[in-house]
Amino acid sequence: MLVVEDDAAIQEALVGSLGDAGYEVRGLPDGRDLEAELDRFRPDLVVLDWMLPGRDGPTLSRVVRSRTPAAVIIVTARDEVDDRLRGFDAGADDYVVKPFATSELLARTRAVLRRAGVTLGTIQVDDLLVDPAAARVTRGGVEVELTATELRLLVFLAENRDRVVSTLQILTQVWGYDDYADNLVQVHISALRRKIEAHGPRLIHTSRGLGYVLRAPR
Repeated sequence: MLVVEDDAAIQEALVGSLGDAGYEVRGLPDGRDLEAELDRFRPDLVVLDWMLPGRDGPTLSRVVRSRTPAAVIIVTARDEVDDRLRGFDAGADDYVVKPFATSELLARTRAVLRRAGVTLGTIQVDDLLVDPAAARVTRGGVEVELTATELRLLVFLAENRDRVVSTLQILTQVWGYDDYADNLVQVHISALRRKIEAHGPRLIHTSRGLGYVLRAPR
């Protein structure tokens, strides 16, 4: 994944957050070396700031589209309809308006990559291994049988390991709806815990009033 952002602090934060989520990420301060980096790195996704020195985000989006099959997300403070249309007309797959929560960008990143057929490799949390592509989960070397919904839920938690995710985020990302009762998530979390904890200590924790987090024992 490639992040093109001229604000050093924002670039560092984005590269760090995406890296923590399991992606291999590189950063650029502008688009001067974009073509060379695309050829060297071959990213699956490029996150472009709109307001960059030299060539702007939409211009660079066209460059990405002309050279690679990489997906594109444009981030900007410009939220007018005409701006959004210009971004999409330039080939962007998604458009995120600043200021935004890191969790929103991560969710949009996953959605864009899923549509492009790109998935993360195996994710490890302590002795838990989650392989989304193979739909396989093991704990301490023992295979854990999950339903399709439980697997989607675990993959979402694993992609956001060490981060608290809210019930609404889970409903939206796992079920695709935001109007279901909280009980739906609670029931599936409980079932998932029983299966995973049959082979080791607790990994899925409740953050009261906030949501759930998958993390290694401390």
